[in-house]
Amino acid sequence: MSEIEEDPWASALAEQAASSSGADEEDPWAAALNEQAEAEKVTATTDNNASPQSSTYLDKKDKVDLDVVLDVPVTLALEIGRANVTIRNLLSYTQGSVIELERLAGEPLDVLVNGTLIAHGEVVVVNDKFGVRLTDVVSPIERIKKLR
Repeated sequence: MSEIEEDPWASALAEQAASSSGADEEDPWAAALNEQAEAEKVTATTDNNASPQSSTYLDKKDKVDLDVVLDVPVTLALEIGRANVTIRNLLSYTQGSVIELERLAGEPLDVLVNGTLIAHGEVVVVNDKFGVRLTDVVSPIERIKKLR
């Protein structure tokens, strides 16, 4: 099977080029589409030959992916601990009530991004503001395992 048959975009671009062969040869859109199709063929061939562990493969992929998502807002949450309570106990809480958490004193906080654990840290105070010092960052492989 040829590369054009495998790639639906390249196939569509080739059809479009064949059907518009009688059109004006100076069409900048057609030229741009043809250039893009050629570049995609070269990229597909290069990516198929590159090993996923290759640093150039990862660098190229990471750069493209990061450029797309760098300005996407995410929610960063710090979790001290959790507690399971009944509604009866929840309704009985008043000012000054103490809620016992499942985490021990001195244990690190969980740092969550959009609900996914990415790191552990400890609370710090800098210029009268709370912050968190990361003590352990969860590896990307571990994060992916937890998603499944």
